[in-house]
Amino acid sequence: MDRREFMVKTSIACAGAALLGGFPAAAQAQAASGVVVATGESPARNVREAVKALGGMASFVNKGETVVVKPNIGWDRAPEQAANTNPEVVREVIAMCLEAGAAKVKVFDRTCNDPRRCYVTSGILAAVEGMGDSRVEISHIDERRFKPVDLPQGVFSQRYSFYEDVLTADKFINLPVAKHHGASRLTLGMKNLMGVMGSSRAAIHRNLPEALSDLNLALRSHLTIVDATRILTANGPQGGMLEDVKKLDTIVAGTDVVAVDSVATTLFGKTPDEIPFLVTAAKRGLGIADLAKIKINRVKA
Repeated sequence: MDRREFMVKTSIACAGAALLGGFPAAAQAQAASGVVVATGESPARNVREAVKALGGMASFVNKGETVVVKPNIGWDRAPEQAANTNPEVVREVIAMCLEAGAAKVKVFDRTCNDPRRCYVTSGILAAVEGMGDSRVEISHIDERRFKPVDLPQGVFSQRYSFYEDVLTADKFINLPVAKHHGASRLTLGMKNLMGVMGSSRAAIHRNLPEALSDLNLALRSHLTIVDATRILTANGPQGGMLEDVKKLDTIVAGTDVVAVDSVATTLFGKTPDEIPFLVTAAKRGLGIADLAKIKINRVKA
């Protein structure tokens, strides 16, 4: 069921934007296509080949749809510092959405540093605006446009708020950078949803594993693409020191966000069972965290 159909069939409350119950977990079906790991010298070619191996962007985006592409733009850091999604990767994902027939592609993030500086220093603003396409919109978050979503299955909370543009979009493409995080050990696809949630993000750090599972139960990522062009190996999520950055020229992609994140842990020499939010997500049926059960397709771009 796509997001628009779900909204039509769901009771709407609280200014007409709450998705009662959120999206059902569909881990087994999502994992069927497996996870693609693409490596090569070009970030744009890596992401294109990864998506191609999953069936191409037309398998995810239909003509006339509105698509949210959600990178990490949270920090006033340059691409070389690996705190934000690589701008070349962002631009290529948008380009593929347009090629598939998207009527509108929206890009935004609820940043931690000053959003104006984050958008510019990250290189993402220039990359998106440089496309010169009226179908593409990059904007700053308007704090007035978060809408509550009731989640009866929630463990940390039974109510969250999400950005209105995410709730009304047809497709949501989750586009995080892979990096170290002081509280969650790593930040990947599941944690990237914090950039579209409202209210106090600090509060959910009291129980990140359950809260992140709640968020990903309420809001489905139709496609998760983890940017590991450069990874931040320490002092995350903000980083700043180039000695903490490792260049991997890698993209990890798939439809099961838990499986994608689980494969991405290996880029840091870790396993999913070392990451509490992945252990919790698997136990709650959100996806596959057992590497032995994930079909990994490695491609050279």
